[in-house]
Amino acid sequence: MNYFEYQFTFSTEQAWIGDVLPQELAELGFESFEANEQSLRAYVSEQTPGAGTEQFVADLTSAYPVKSVVITLIPGQNWNAVWESNFEPVIIDTRCLIKAPFHTGLPTCDFEIVIEPKMSFGTGHHATTSQMIEQMLDMDFEGKTVLDMGCGTAVLAILAEMKGARELLAIDIDEWPVENSIENAQRNHCTKIKVEQGDVSAIGNRMFDVVLANINRNIILQDIDKYAAAIHAGGHLLTSGFYAHEIDQIADKAAQLGLQKIAQRTKNDWAQVTFVKA
Repeated sequence: MNYFEYQFTFSTEQAWIGDVLPQELAELGFESFEANEQSLRAYVSEQTPGAGTEQFVADLTSAYPVKSVVITLIPGQNWNAVWESNFEPVIIDTRCLIKAPFHTGLPTCDFEIVIEPKMSFGTGHHATTSQMIEQMLDMDFEGKTVLDMGCGTAVLAILAEMKGARELLAIDIDEWPVENSIENAQRNHCTKIKVEQGDVSAIGNRMFDVVLANINRNIILQDIDKYAAAIHAGGHLLTSGFYAHEIDQIADKAAQLGLQKIAQRTKNDWAQVTFVKA
């Protein structure tokens, strides 16, 4: 699969764009972001409708003081080279380090995860992933069964196994994340993660103690009934991939399915909400 890289540049005084613009781009299908004080790189699949056309973001960027937008097609085989040139290690809540295979000389944390994305979402840099990890760090996974839905790099499943989960299923709809998840699980010496390609129907009749769904609002609202059905009584659903103002919409739908909201957090207007099944 090929990707388009959109590189937005702006002045240092407008550095807030690097935090705000990804929220809008995510609604258009962008999957991954790398920002600094004067630029933002955003990546979207070539298969996304309209991707690669100037009009795709023209209306959006007119609302922001962006100096320029450069669009580059990145063939699938070149993704790692692009990623390696931009990726920095990240430490979450001082307890979880996410790094690339080539990073060295970093602080020691309770959990150290080595990730090589290969076009998959989930390096811990985005607020959705980091907040999911923050919540997971405060939870007990010992002996639990876990589903990582829309697994991306499988970073969440990997952390769950490191925290003691006994059986894990990671599902993604695309081929690249499935291949990448298998490689990352092996790279982190995880032996209890089973990776499958498919949508929510791939769950079948299997049941779990914890379901992780870092996807997006539309998919969560569409599939949350399937998640609820797959959770044991007293089990947990961790969600992210949506904005703070969408929390009530998701919580209302969850309540109808017997899922009670027990925790929420926000970062850069992105939300993470945890539910327990009655």
